[in-house]
Amino acid sequence: MNEPADPEETQLKHELGRLIQALETSGKATLPSSANELLSSIVEAAARIFGAAAASILLVNEPDGVLEFKVAYGEGSRDLVGVSIPLNQGIAGYVAMSGQPIAISDVDRDARFNRDFARSTGYVPRSILATPLMAGERVLGVMEILDKINAPAFGMQDMELLGIFARQAALAIDQAQRIEGLGVAMLTGLENLAGSVGVRLSDDMLAALRAKPEPGIQADLQKLVEVLHEFSRLGELERELALDVLSVFAGYGKRQRRLSTGSG
Repeated sequence: MNEPADPEETQLKHELGRLIQALETSGKATLPSSANELLSSIVEAAARIFGAAAASILLVNEPDGVLEFKVAYGEGSRDLVGVSIPLNQGIAGYVAMSGQPIAISDVDRDARFNRDFARSTGYVPRSILATPLMAGERVLGVMEILDKINAPAFGMQDMELLGIFARQAALAIDQAQRIEGLGVAMLTGLENLAGSVGVRLSDDMLAALRAKPEPGIQADLQKLVEVLHEFSRLGELERELALDVLSVFAGYGKRQRRLSTGSG
């Protein structure tokens, strides 16, 4: 039987839930200088709020068919980041493949639990709470919480609260992946364009294109990704109109630059 909830802990959970739901309502996650920093803060906060021994986020790597530990906190987390496990194995693999959350109060009674892998981390949990990280219908990864320290297992309220953490983490991951994908696409496009006209991009230019953007530029890229996403959903006539509007602004910008340099 679970111990009565501590009033301060209950209030803290309520306030945290309200804060994260407000962020969700805004439709955006404010990324710090690194998406991993945000994920680490989410994982650490989750572990503290749940009173858990450990917590982690694993991301799906579809080409390799694995789940990779992206961030980890608490017991057994040392050297865990970067480690991969098969996508179709273990409790995390089940959650990733099924897209369904799961709560296991006794891992010894669950055939999906990979005890050998747990031993290799130096920590074997008793109970696990895991939920998928979703972007629409796509599973980005899995968030796990291990061992509630002051209770034998996790309850339904824990599952609901973890869902709030997972939605926020998934939003951050999805936005970071979109920004990264945009950067790769832009670099590939420029390299292909240069190659088609027999021009080789300098090492300095390639380094600049591949460099991690400053926070301000990253925020602009995030906005650009969002705009391009909405643009892709427009009809043909709407896209043509949007391009006409952009052309007008581009022309205005060119005229202003010519005037400012005295070349107009």
